[in-house]
Amino acid sequence: MEFNVTFDRPLDGPESGPLTVGWFLMEDKRAVLFDAPERVSFRQTNKTHAKSASRCPAVVQLESRFFMVKCPYDIHLGFQRDDKGKAVLVNRAGTASAVRTNKLSEVITLVQESEWRYPDRPTVQLLLPYCFIADELCYVTQLSAFMHYRKDPMPGTIFGGRFPLNVWPRPLMWAFEWHEPEKDLILRRGEPLFYCQFEGTDPSRPVQVIEAEKTPELSSYIDKVSGVVNYVNQSFGLFKAAEALRPKRLLTPKAKE
Repeated sequence: MEFNVTFDRPLDGPESGPLTVGWFLMEDKRAVLFDAPERVSFRQTNKTHAKSASRCPAVVQLESRFFMVKCPYDIHLGFQRDDKGKAVLVNRAGTASAVRTNKLSEVITLVQESEWRYPDRPTVQLLLPYCFIADELCYVTQLSAFMHYRKDPMPGTIFGGRFPLNVWPRPLMWAFEWHEPEKDLILRRGEPLFYCQFEGTDPSRPVQVIEAEKTPELSSYIDKVSGVVNYVNQSFGLFKAAEALRPKRLLTPKAKE
């Protein structure tokens, strides 16, 4: 018995050519700090030998399918408990901090202790405005920047995630689970913060990420689906309802100035 599966890719329309993903910022506040997502690429590598890993098609294919978001801030934090036993963040950089201490809470927060996955592993969230959209089925997976080496490893792991961005556009925050809270958490502006991988119906299609226009239609749709996690559990159950509200087109490439 034999089974054959054939994929017919249309020559035109939204599902032809590369899988196109748009990125935009949810708000313009401090927009100059946030670099555009970049395709992971290691250009200055040895390619003189025919068998070099830099020329391996499997390696090149893997790297080309991840897009990197860079850290917008220089932050040096410690974790401790106050005299009442309450978990708090400490700005270790003090007066030398690039981010003013009274502004830290606007960019990074300590999740309330009752919501930690483990009682001895604090969770912090770096608030970011990055959002992605597509006009066809597309899942985004958020991953740690595992192909970039750090001399001082993170004292924990990030929370990844996966959801269909074509019906559920939402900002990607950076959530961190602090496995060793006795060690400081150090983030550096310009270093890789996390990767995004995009999946459509055909895994052989290349992916292109472009800057998208935040149109009135897109803003209106985001308003209809944002913040619902505060009112229901298992928000993924709302995908069908969200799809029914979705305009046919949300992705409009941003015009070049």
